[in-house]
Amino acid sequence: MSTVCHIIRFLGVLLIVSGTIEPAGAQSPTKRVAALTTVYRHNSHADVIVSRLLLTDMLDGTGKESPLKLVSLYTDQRPPNDISRLLAASHRFKIYTNITDTLTLGTGKLAVDGVLLVAEHGEYPKSTTGNTQYPKRRFWDEMIQVFRSSGKVVPVFVDKHLADNWEDAKHIYDSAKSLNIPLMAGSSVPSSWRRPAADVERDSAVQEIVVLTFGSTDHYGFHALESLQATVEQRHGGETGVRAVQCLTGDAVWKAQEDKRFDPELFQAALSRVTRHNPTLTLRDAVKEPILWLVEYADGLRAAVLELNGAVSEWAGAWRYRDSKEIQSTQYWTQEARPAAHFTLLLNGVERMMLSGRPSWNVERTLLTSALLDALLKSRANKNSRLETPYLNFGYQPIWRWSPPPPPPPGRPWGEQ
Repeated sequence: MSTVCHIIRFLGVLLIVSGTIEPAGAQSPTKRVAALTTVYRHNSHADVIVSRLLLTDMLDGTGKESPLKLVSLYTDQRPPNDISRLLAASHRFKIYTNITDTLTLGTGKLAVDGVLLVAEHGEYPKSTTGNTQYPKRRFWDEMIQVFRSSGKVVPVFVDKHLADNWEDAKHIYDSAKSLNIPLMAGSSVPSSWRRPAADVERDSAVQEIVVLTFGSTDHYGFHALESLQATVEQRHGGETGVRAVQCLTGDAVWKAQEDKRFDPELFQAALSRVTRHNPTLTLRDAVKEPILWLVEYADGLRAAVLELNGAVSEWAGAWRYRDSKEIQSTQYWTQEARPAAHFTLLLNGVERMMLSGRPSWNVERTLLTSALLDALLKSRANKNSRLETPYLNFGYQPIWRWSPPPPPPPGRPWGEQ
């Protein structure tokens, strides 16, 4: 769709939702939130998350109203296709030029009930390992200065990983713990639909899992790791920590397949859940630059994540139970076209935390996956060496369990790949 068409459609949405009289039966928002974003353009993460507070969960004014009210916004960058200023004018929230005023509404004291930290997209440098360096720690540190000076904290949601590196992610986690900040983070994929509906049986022993991914390694690879972790944390004993990781690339991936460094039956079970491009080509011909991530858990669980661009365009996983040797597999399905309703499912969890002050799932999950992505990219940069990760020797008991969501709303048909 052209930029002009997007603008026309967007203006149509504003006509629907910008009236001053609430629709009959609508509930008044109960929590005032601030959003700290990198960029706010059409279909950015800021748009598909924060705009649901303005345009309902269908992003067109026809869906369910959020119990959260956006009262202030900070944008770190303003690209030519920015839509935040138009939204601010039509929905009467203020855009501030710094984080302190965004949180205090210019009063000098914390004046919101929650914070959405959405630092995804925009022009930011890459680290030496290839991870985009979004300014999450900078946003976080400026935010907690306001918390400290105000003598008050509020719930915070951090979109996707806590940070692009272990040091910053652990800093955010530790400071949240020390200040008793209710904190959640993570991907939109774990709570999304699964085809078929499947999850690791609670408290069962899992021997191995294989997950397939696609797209950019640092961005979509994080979604794969978060989906992996949301699945395996359900196993016997909960999460036990990770002792080592290794990244393999190119021909080394096919060699690892031949050597059965990951279970071939699990690989085929996961592959059966996704659509393959170029079915006349062999996997090796279709995938020019394969990537394999190997994860060794402290309790003996083995995980393999394969990036197979050219043959795979969805996330999928398959796991084997240790005792029965039974295999289960599923596709982690997301609605890639608007209204991108998997972000509604993510926001529902965030809303529950903002209303209750209690996280809907463990932030430790995202601390671990943030660190895994960092470590795996370091392995790749260090000539694909195996890296021991003693700092990831921590566990947690999951407070969340996946349950099948209602069917997705119109937009992208359920059966379309």
